[in-house]
Amino acid sequence: MVYKVFVVEDDRVIADKICEYLNSFGYVAEVPKDFANVAAEFAAFLPQLVLMDISLPFYNGYYWCSEIRKVSKVPVIFISSAADSMNIVMAVNYGADDFIAKPFDLSILSAKIQAVLRRAYDFGGQTNLLEHRGAVLNLDNTTLMYHGSLIELTKNEYRILLTLMESKGKTVKRDTLMARLWESDSFVDDNTLTVNVTRLRRKLEQAGLYDFILTKKGIGYLVE
Repeated sequence: MVYKVFVVEDDRVIADKICEYLNSFGYVAEVPKDFANVAAEFAAFLPQLVLMDISLPFYNGYYWCSEIRKVSKVPVIFISSAADSMNIVMAVNYGADDFIAKPFDLSILSAKIQAVLRRAYDFGGQTNLLEHRGAVLNLDNTTLMYHGSLIELTKNEYRILLTLMESKGKTVKRDTLMARLWESDSFVDDNTLTVNVTRLRRKLEQAGLYDFILTKKGIGYLVE
């Protein structure tokens, strides 16, 4: 298995050195493109491990660790020069699995990463997530998160959104959606589907997700 590592470090020199080193050992390492949108990029990248600095633009590492913890149990290792006992305790309280003080030897970082990955994935898998426009659908607990807020979904609303997000950019026919809803052992006709989509759209709009589900008249729906 090729492990992906999300390097949330805004010092580009340090970030590039870490990525280059990890890539040389067969990892796939990536740095956020937008530090104001780390959680959404995390969901889109779906890493098996996160390296998290404390001091970051917009929001600090504690904030992003807590946001990630709302949707995933993926291991998080903090890397920071602020390695006093208070920051280490805070990191653990926010869900960190380990803490490495800067400056550090890259071989020590690699050993720590291997140990954390071994612990994490010997006992369980990665949380399954689907992300689109900052909305994160968690397939393990059927929740939808957007900008840190939980959007409550009914069973049918979840199945509709899951089907559309699995086919992102493609129109899903109404018949396909109804067949997916029938899997839940409840009879769904054309009118019931329309009602469910309307309610789902209303919930998304109330959370700030406008035009998330588009209608292709006479065919079906899509997210793009």
